Amino acid sequence: MESKIKIRKAMKEDIPRLLDLLTQVAMVHHKGRPDLFKGGVTKYTKEQLEDILEKEDVKVFVCEDHSGNVVAHAFCLDKTVRDSQVLTDVKTLYIDDICIDESCRGQGIGREMYRYIQEYARSENFYRITLNVYGFNQDAVKFYEAMGMKALKVGMEEIL
Repeated sequence: MESKIKIRKAMKEDIPRLLDLLTQVAMVHHKGRPDLFKGGVTKYTKEQLEDILEKEDVKVFVCEDHSGNVVAHAFCLDKTVRDSQVLTDVKTLYIDDICIDESCRGQGIGREMYRYIQEYARSENFYRITLNVYGFNQDAVKFYEAMGMKALKVGMEEIL
């Protein structure tokens, strides 16, 4: 069966849609933890995205539907550790931000996007893929576990 989506490297023309998707991510965080996250904002500005798209150590992938509309993004950073006093040298691809448009969730796009990231990481000889996910976002936790990810570390808090 031929896929109805196409995953590719993001271009400057994608910035308005990236900003829309970043707003969706921000709202998920705001709704889950309004004590920590502001609503209606984006993680990056248009100008910051223009810079990010030019960086060698950051890969931004987008997913287009059959009509060419961008319906997902993934920001991936090379977080390779070298010459650490404590840690071994390890080549890590860190997923800084990932979003599937809320109207497209549950259609397998997230699975295809993650598999694409895995193949990219393998082709570039990364040892592992990491990301952070907030505990309130149990749908995301379950998704990443279904993709084969396991908890690396746990951040804890006590609200006073």
